[in-house]
Amino acid sequence: MEPVSEADAATQMVTDVEAGGDLFCFAQDQFARLVQAGALAKLGMKAAETVTANNAAGVVAAATSGDALYAYPLTADNGYFLYYDKTVIPDEDVDSLEKIIADCEAAQKYFAFEMQTSAWYIASFFFGTGCVSEWTTDSDGQFIEVHDTFNSPQGLIAVKGMKKLVDSPYHLSSSSGAEFAQGAAAVVTGTWDYTTVEGILGENMGVADLPSFEVDGKEYHLGSFNGCKLLGVKPQVDAVRAAALHQLAQYLTGEQCQMERFEALAWGPSNIAAQQSEAVQANPGLSALLAQSPYSIPQGQIHGSWWDIAKVIGDDVKAATDEAGLQAALDNYTDKIASLFTMSDDVKFGWTLIGAVNGSMWDQDFPMTKISASEWKTDEAYAMEAGTEFKVRQGLSWDNNFPAENFKVEEAGTYYVLFNETTGEVSVVTE
Repeated sequence: MEPVSEADAATQMVTDVEAGGDLFCFAQDQFARLVQAGALAKLGMKAAETVTANNAAGVVAAATSGDALYAYPLTADNGYFLYYDKTVIPDEDVDSLEKIIADCEAAQKYFAFEMQTSAWYIASFFFGTGCVSEWTTDSDGQFIEVHDTFNSPQGLIAVKGMKKLVDSPYHLSSSSGAEFAQGAAAVVTGTWDYTTVEGILGENMGVADLPSFEVDGKEYHLGSFNGCKLLGVKPQVDAVRAAALHQLAQYLTGEQCQMERFEALAWGPSNIAAQQSEAVQANPGLSALLAQSPYSIPQGQIHGSWWDIAKVIGDDVKAATDEAGLQAALDNYTDKIASLFTMSDDVKFGWTLIGAVNGSMWDQDFPMTKISASEWKTDEAYAMEAGTEFKVRQGLSWDNNFPAENFKVEEAGTYYVLFNETTGEVSVVTE
């Protein structure tokens, strides 16, 4: 057995739940598919009460499906904020998007904010104007409805603010702290980039919550997603073993262990008491994240197709030449959201290929056909260079995708892609 990251834990677990670990950590965006696969044991009443009382409400919500808790909060640090170069952007300017843009343009330095390639960051403008995209799942983790107000008067304000940024010649659609070494003066990213940014900027590094933007004389503070890591317990046949695992999970996610992980790894705690400790409050990255938290939206359960649908907004906004074009971007988004609930079973349960294939840059799905009880094959063979990367996914969504790490072609050739939905194995063949 080899270790995998929290981002890939669900892919491993849903492939073979019985063979999976009794306790496992995972990123919250994996939660719905783990519930659907029956890979998470529901918390008992007392455990749920303890978790709810001692952890931030948004993280508790992220571990909830229907009216039940299915996981233990581990961190609450998967959010984003502003890093900036103090030699270019004065501290007094960091509260204004327009001033940051002006400072970057004057210095011919980049403002890196991932607006054209990531729905996670694009949502910032919409949350800033009060928009929501709230998805409801049933007790089996299946998505049954959505309350989404991105296409609204508030959403139009959001894309007007976004337009100011993406139209700047010094806007860069990136969330990498390494951009400071490549001519950036401001980057929106998270705690994971703290060491990188500090290593580049040193004492000139500034951190702050996100700025506000102005439309028609009114200011709107940029919002953000606030995510987390969770600890799951696999369902058990033995009640005594199950009780022991849940007790261990409570200990590993309690205040003491969360503080130990903060001290060793700088992971941001979800435990309320740990969040208020002097050490956590004094950490610049976590302090900026906490300052942003009043404007953040807990990343609950989101349909896996939403990420591809929403990330197109940035391109549509940049291409728009007037308000009608901005409205068309929102209309296009709404139509695609609506189509998720009219999707045929053939599409919902079918598998497709997506990646750097056939001239695509992870923005097109290529059809696959079921050729046996468990095997799927692409309808065509595609010319691929050595190093070409791709995945297969179900229902045009990222909820179920394989392999855990991108499949990487070893030798150039023209290949069909094969996928076994029972084992999760992906392979390529020449005929």
